[in-house]
Amino acid sequence: MNEIICPNCKTAFKVDEAGFADILKQVRDREFDKELSNRLALAEKEKQSAVEIAVANIKNTLQDELAQKDKQLTELKAQSDTELAEKLAQKEIEISEMESKIKHAQAEKEQAIKLAEATAKNALQEEVAQKEKQLATLQAQIKNAEIEKQLELSSVTKTIEKERDDLRHALELKEREKELLEKSIKEKFTNQLVVKDQTIRMKEDEIERLKDYKQKLSTKMVGESLEQHCEVEFNKLRATGFQNAYFEKDNDATGGTKGDYIYRETDEEGNEIISIMFEMKNENDETATKKKNEDFFAKLDKDRKNKGCEYAVLVSLLEADNEFYNTGIVDVSHKYEKMYVVRPQFFIPIITLLRNAAMNSMKYKAELNLMRSQNIDITNFEEKINAFKTGFARNYDLASRKFKTAIDEIDKTITHLQKTKDALLSSENNLRLANNKAEDLTIKKLTHGNPTMKARFDELDG
Repeated sequence: MNEIICPNCKTAFKVDEAGFADILKQVRDREFDKELSNRLALAEKEKQSAVEIAVANIKNTLQDELAQKDKQLTELKAQSDTELAEKLAQKEIEISEMESKIKHAQAEKEQAIKLAEATAKNALQEEVAQKEKQLATLQAQIKNAEIEKQLELSSVTKTIEKERDDLRHALELKEREKELLEKSIKEKFTNQLVVKDQTIRMKEDEIERLKDYKQKLSTKMVGESLEQHCEVEFNKLRATGFQNAYFEKDNDATGGTKGDYIYRETDEEGNEIISIMFEMKNENDETATKKKNEDFFAKLDKDRKNKGCEYAVLVSLLEADNEFYNTGIVDVSHKYEKMYVVRPQFFIPIITLLRNAAMNSMKYKAELNLMRSQNIDITNFEEKINAFKTGFARNYDLASRKFKTAIDEIDKTITHLQKTKDALLSSENNLRLANNKAEDLTIKKLTHGNPTMKARFDELDG
């Protein structure tokens, strides 16, 4: 029971372990919600910044394009006006020259009339007719020049109008291209967001799978206790690998306490090969009070001695983050004689190792008795014993190191996947912000505060 004091009324009351754990969970949930709110606010600021940047970039691009088009239109108009002015000046010069010729002809006509007074009347009339004919010809040339001037002016005007229409058409094409680009960007961002969401879900599933694998390490613990799991694993191999073995719950509490399971195995003649006292300990992640493995060593050693077992083994899921117990089969005989701590996946291997060692020991003991009875030197026997011990220790060390390496790789993979998930979430927020900016972009907003752009678009609309 845990005692809690109310912050308002200062009244102390007690709650059980489950209630205390529930209160702790509520506090953690509040902190998580607070942190989540802070993260969402930060993401909103990043979104607003990305939208402003995208709008500024598009606005600058469109302004540059429109300024270029205005410059081209101005140059074309200036060029057309210059050419037209030059042609008009040329025609005026020609007309002036023709007028001068007319005046000169008139002068010559007057002079001829004066000179013809002394000649015959027919000659004078012919000269006058000829001069009038020349005058009519000159007047026709002037008229033709004026018509040609009007035709050239009309041609230049049509050319300018055509260039204006071409520019308007080009602006309309640019507008359609912009709309298509906006649509393409929106579809691209949408597809990328879908892919990012799928990738994030896959990464989250992979992280959860690896975390679950690290905690349980391939043991089937869903819906069953640790004791049931170990019993099921042993029964799978009882008929083939442990035919002469006894593995049952310890129900004898005459010594005051009892273990969880006792393992005993005999040979064909009934001689005991090995005996092991097992203790199974599991703990829920939400349990408020966390136990340690060493809290159960003394009781396990006492149960082993009371039941006359040679070895004591603690099968434990406690201290899941303790690297010392995650390295494999842990020998704690420096604290209690012939005692080991293992994770559930090493339940069968520890039985096999101790059993094989005991069977080899019995074999060597039989050979020793035979050699002693025959007065044979036992030097070779001792060498075999030492070789066995050395080999056993080497294999045990290799297995422990391999297991630790596997655990380290799993931790690295989880860390890498978590970083990948965070990067994808950040990328998703930026893509969503850019998409929102693209959707919010309009011609009206781009031309706001820019009279040149507004006048240009109004002129095109007109």
